[in-house]
Amino acid sequence: MSMHNPPHPGEFILTVYMEPFGVSARKLADRLGVSPSTFSRLLRGDSGVSPEMALRLSRVIGRSPESWLAMQDAHDLWLARNQLDVEKLKPFDFEAA
Repeated sequence: MSMHNPPHPGEFILTVYMEPFGVSARKLADRLGVSPSTFSRLLRGDSGVSPEMALRLSRVIGRSPESWLAMQDAHDLWLARNQLDVEKLKPFDFEAA
């Protein structure tokens, strides 16, 4: 599976940690202390990394909580840039107001 650039954290977890090491979603969900359905939503990209999940991922998988949140933010911003047309928006001139 090729990853998006920047990848969704769930895609990153699946590609970098789970697939190469043959770890099941159910096993990781158990270690994270979340339901398998909650973790599956994250892996599919249907939900994002919350601050709480970032702390869990940091403890169980590694990396800092800030890096998990930054990865989520980078992915969300990439999506927004591809979906929102800001060309029609005009900068506000505060000095002229």
